[in-house]
Amino acid sequence: MHNQCFIEVDDFKNLARYVCAFRENSLRVYLHDLNGCMVFSAELALANTLLSFYTPTMKKGRYVSYELKGGKEHCDVVNSTKTISHYAPIIHLESLPSKIKIKTENLEDQFTPIKTGSLGSLVRIAFSSDPDVPDLTLFLFEHKKKWIIGQISSIDFDDPVYCFNYVTLDTEPTKPFLRYSSQDGKEPKFTDKFEHGYSYLAVIKLKQSYSIFGLN
Repeated sequence: MHNQCFIEVDDFKNLARYVCAFRENSLRVYLHDLNGCMVFSAELALANTLLSFYTPTMKKGRYVSYELKGGKEHCDVVNSTKTISHYAPIIHLESLPSKIKIKTENLEDQFTPIKTGSLGSLVRIAFSSDPDVPDLTLFLFEHKKKWIIGQISSIDFDDPVYCFNYVTLDTEPTKPFLRYSSQDGKEPKFTDKFEHGYSYLAVIKLKQSYSIFGLN
């Protein structure tokens, strides 16, 4: 039985960052009803579970636009692609797949949590998972009065094993990107500004902790 697990991100900007930031091809965004509320969602397919990151809709349109300019993020819902920006197409769904059960607990694709020793180790996992198409997305959420930031990876057996590599932080990061350089010998730094010579990962804040991450 395949399942769909809905995970709420903190706001629309976090969803726009997830579907567009540092992606050669933006992800699709779906507009649909969820428990009586219209939402935008974007999917991550696991072996038996469809993870859907979502946020309530701000307005209707055909594209999510996203642009990094002057150290600031500019995101909106628009009907055309006239300006220079990243665009994620919005697909309006009248209904969700009837054969996929919606649930958040006891999922078959439970992540195996792996605590890393530092942010530097976490970043190196992200960049080494697939050198051709690195996953530059980190997920951030509060858990037991601490802040967890981590990255999803997989071990490809016949039945894939999904891992959540993470670091525990004492305070919430307030910047939406993590800056890293393999050449300066320094630990990664949270930032909202961009400089030449550094690599960056997008931080996606979630509304809460979810059991699929394996930390409960």
